[in-house]
Amino acid sequence: MSTTAATPEIAQYCLQTAEAARAASYQLASLDAEVKNRWLRHAADALVAASDMIIQENEKDLAAAPDYGLTDAAIDRLRLDAGRIKSIATGLEEIAMLPDPVGEVIEGHTRPGGLQILKRRVPLGVVFFIYESRPNVTADAAGICVKSGNAVILRGGKEAIHSSKAIVKVLGESAEACGVPKDAVQLVSTTDRQAVGEFLSLGELIDVTIPRGGEGLIRRVAAEATMPVIKHFDGNCHVYVDQDADIEMAVNIIENAKCQRMGVCNACESLLVHEKIAADALPAIAKRLTERGVEIRADERAITWIDNALPATDEDWSTEYLGPTISVAVVGSIEDAAAHINRYGSHHTDAIVTGDLRAAETFTTLVDSAAVMVNASTRFNDGSVFGLGAEIGISTDKFHARGPCGLRELTTYKYIVRGDGHVRT
Repeated sequence: MSTTAATPEIAQYCLQTAEAARAASYQLASLDAEVKNRWLRHAADALVAASDMIIQENEKDLAAAPDYGLTDAAIDRLRLDAGRIKSIATGLEEIAMLPDPVGEVIEGHTRPGGLQILKRRVPLGVVFFIYESRPNVTADAAGICVKSGNAVILRGGKEAIHSSKAIVKVLGESAEACGVPKDAVQLVSTTDRQAVGEFLSLGELIDVTIPRGGEGLIRRVAAEATMPVIKHFDGNCHVYVDQDADIEMAVNIIENAKCQRMGVCNACESLLVHEKIAADALPAIAKRLTERGVEIRADERAITWIDNALPATDEDWSTEYLGPTISVAVVGSIEDAAAHINRYGSHHTDAIVTGDLRAAETFTTLVDSAAVMVNASTRFNDGSVFGLGAEIGISTDKFHARGPCGLRELTTYKYIVRGDGHVRT
């Protein structure tokens, strides 16, 4: 992203794109769920039918990937084949099966004078979505936004530009065939970083921006945006092992939370253990983590029970490693654990392992995070796991959405007031 002024050509392009999205959003707001679901299913079939074309475009991105310095893992996430395109299509079909939140009456009542007050769910309007180089996210985000009645402007990474253009081309053709506004889904066609800053200045046309990527990107978007931003900066997630925990359960949960996938935002990065169980729990936990190749950085108390641990620094407590490293500390109480998490954590996902229901209730009350797990891995903080279906991201904000952001989180509400000639005196 750049803070320099955009060229007149880019500024005009961004303005026209946002104006088209705004116009499409008004049409989408009144679109029947049946029409949106028909588009999702038609697009799913069309993506599979266009597999050869999409793969051919994806090969252009793969050929350029080394020039962008992508790692082998990043190149693998970029790669598309017939099976992965089928999975993308299946994702759209699954969105079609979800209940449409638009038009839902959240609550309603009739006042003594007969005035009817309804609180009805409506789309946010126009979503500007900035995301990393994963072409499957292009289709996922488009499906979620349109199903929830929102127009979306997609700004994917330059590394996947050919793949994303191919996917959006198919989605657009399906939209025209099914009666969905053609500008409901638009991909930013320029890779010039000035375009992002320009879109962020268009708060009168774009209702919300959702950035999904590194902390630097998200902080810059939050600083420059003239509209609300749904975001999370990092995922410094904790597991706390209480004095009444089952040690075997704790070992299994921590192994899963840390090792099942290390490079994701809901992986465990820090472990806290109550002093009364530390002597028994820490050696067992450390043995399992060491077997999985995890480096342990421990405080002065924890290090006495862990072979080969390195001394932790103050920086370790607030670090999102996204790899085979974990910080470990011994605490004197559940209150100390909660205070540590609230100070150093990212308010994303934190867990307690305990056999004491009162301790679990205390922990879930004290810890200020989007999701708090009891006797379960942090890895479960996920829209599909929560039964929300697809998600567009996980928010650590408190306004407007918190936790996994699915269809309902991409809506707001309006009040509908019905009278019978009522006038106020």
